[in-house]
Amino acid sequence: MPNLSKTAERSQTAERRGPPAEHKSGGNGGPDSPGRVARVLLEDRNDLPPPSIHTYSCNKAQMLSLPQFGLRDNLIRCELQKSEAAYTNLEDFSFFLGTYNVNGQTPKERLGRWLASTPDPPDVYFVGFQELDLSKEAFIFNDTPKESEWINAVMEGLHPDAKYAFVKHVRLVGIMLLCFVKTEHAEHIHEVEAETVGTGIMGRMGNKGGVAIRFRFHNSDICVVNSHLAAHIEEYERRNQDYREICSRMQFHQQDPDLPPLTILKHSIVLWLGDLNYRISNLDVDQVKDLISKKDFEALHAYDQLKRQIDEEAVFVGFTEGDIDFQPTYKYDTGSSQWDSSEKCRVPAWCDRILWRGQNIRQLHYTSHMALKTSDHKPVSSLLEIGIKVVDEEKQKRIFEEIVRNMDRWENECIPSVSLSQREFHFKDVKFMQHRAETLTIHNDGQVPCQFEFIQKLDEPAYCKAWLTANPHKGFLAQGASVDVDLEVFVNRFTAPELNSGRQQIEDILVLHLDRGKDYFISVMGNYLPSCFGTSINALCHLREPIQAMPLDTIQKLVSAVSAGQELSSSPVAEPPRDTPKEICMMVEHLYRNASKQEDLFQQPGLRSEFEEIRDCLDTGEPDSIPGSNHSVAEALLLFLDALPEPVVPYHYYRQCLDCCSDYSQCKQVIDMLPQCHKNVFMSLTEFLRGLLKHSAHNRLDVNILATIFAALMLRSPAKQDLGQKRKTQEFYQHFLTQDLDL
Repeated sequence: MPNLSKTAERSQTAERRGPPAEHKSGGNGGPDSPGRVARVLLEDRNDLPPPSIHTYSCNKAQMLSLPQFGLRDNLIRCELQKSEAAYTNLEDFSFFLGTYNVNGQTPKERLGRWLASTPDPPDVYFVGFQELDLSKEAFIFNDTPKESEWINAVMEGLHPDAKYAFVKHVRLVGIMLLCFVKTEHAEHIHEVEAETVGTGIMGRMGNKGGVAIRFRFHNSDICVVNSHLAAHIEEYERRNQDYREICSRMQFHQQDPDLPPLTILKHSIVLWLGDLNYRISNLDVDQVKDLISKKDFEALHAYDQLKRQIDEEAVFVGFTEGDIDFQPTYKYDTGSSQWDSSEKCRVPAWCDRILWRGQNIRQLHYTSHMALKTSDHKPVSSLLEIGIKVVDEEKQKRIFEEIVRNMDRWENECIPSVSLSQREFHFKDVKFMQHRAETLTIHNDGQVPCQFEFIQKLDEPAYCKAWLTANPHKGFLAQGASVDVDLEVFVNRFTAPELNSGRQQIEDILVLHLDRGKDYFISVMGNYLPSCFGTSINALCHLREPIQAMPLDTIQKLVSAVSAGQELSSSPVAEPPRDTPKEICMMVEHLYRNASKQEDLFQQPGLRSEFEEIRDCLDTGEPDSIPGSNHSVAEALLLFLDALPEPVVPYHYYRQCLDCCSDYSQCKQVIDMLPQCHKNVFMSLTEFLRGLLKHSAHNRLDVNILATIFAALMLRSPAKQDLGQKRKTQEFYQHFLTQDLDL
């Protein structure tokens, strides 16, 4: 038998580590945290546990998390998993899922009418909130006092007939997810991890996105997601995009470092809740209210955007949602159960939803809770009965011992080998921020399970170039099994400058190593189409034509010469440079003409497909006018600034800007020292933003929002920025938005 005490020790260390600090809120649990982890009871509700605290356990089911994480242990794990049905039994547990968009309000009502609405106390609670805090401070600094207020309100509202342990919580701006379990189940919860994905502007802002908690309960792996997707009735494609981004970007590190990260859909059970924001289409408000008054929810549901998108397999493929027999949960006048009476008079919609994916799941109820009136949404709950795989420890022990007896023979008699579907991959015409992927299939054609990994080459820092990823880059294959490895090429702001200049090419060799076996070599080749994204301001000012309309060697010589600070008199494009890159002028002029009064400009993301059209227009000159929605053009401008190799305010002026941020006259002196083309861009963008502020009644922009967004892009830090530095850069730039701009 494995040393279970060491296993538990490793497990607890990994679980306490949790997600990266920037992905979770709150402080550390303190020196006495581990002792309190497993018993945060409701009788101590006034003593709110530190946010990082969660339960952990050690039991024999953790034999699958072996202490050495080597090939031998993976062989044992593989064989145990193949025999899982022989030593586990399905037992039903009740899961209460709740979602509530609280519209930035503080708790004003007891939540028991929502959370304790079931006759019997649930075994597990997952409670999700959206729009926890709508203040500018929460959006900008991801900090809010309302977090603890709502956590306390939930703890007070849990079912009174049971005691619960606080497992984990995670928050991204206003999106928060809490997990509680009955105390008697706490020892069976392990491998707890939490992660977040922001899908707001530039794919990073956390006003929209998702948070998730994954864990093992007995022998079942479960992932629970709380998401807040894009708003507005016409933006269903953006909601679809948000869903796909959350699924692809949410990754959980496993305790075994030899195993690849887990994505949401790799879990056998996925529970998804939140304000998904899908609306009711093709009916006016009176028609919708008429069907509601008749309680004809089935007819109304036919016009529901989420139902239609699921039917078209655009989102939530493989998920199930129970029948909806309650009225839409949005939008009400706050403090009442009356439909929206504002001037906008929004069409009622089932924005707040709960879905699931997996086997042995039965829904016992799915309903809204009309009695709660704090928000313009109504909370929703679902009670699921889920069959969980519970280990029979005696049976598992016998199987484990049999596997160990056979281990020496497997290790000594057979050398692992694999076959590859192909060994050369070619990516033609790669573009900036365009995801490209090819599939490499690895088949274990040997006599034993094998462990594979893409390994570093001599004198190289990683197993592949920064623009390339193998997913998964390591793993374990049972005998006769295959795995599809996605070879993904994605050029972003970090890798574009080297490719634009020609200092790097789309070329790499991957080395696939088998533990106790040989190495295999895979060639990756291709070509990159130069882009204005990731090209310096100075170089773009010297380009009279769109970047892809010029010979490749000419572009690369120019970009390299500018990067090295060389004179351009002998260059093939030695014409007088433009004052400002034409690409910036085109986007700014387009937005000024078309989007000055656009609501939520620079706060609502655009569509990825439209960004690609805008990028191609700027890079090729076709079509003549910029395509896409105002939000997509605005996001393209931000992405352009973010990708500049040297920011608008060059890095070596950064410290001066921080030092003089409270003195506007000194701030102006710094800007006056900038290279002329950088100064021109700074002034052009600032004049544009000052113009937008004149229309703030329509576009809902203010100085704080614009200073926050644009200071982070024009005045980038050469190293990781702390909160104090972030505030100083905003203070620096605010002067230029509010005071006399004459330099």
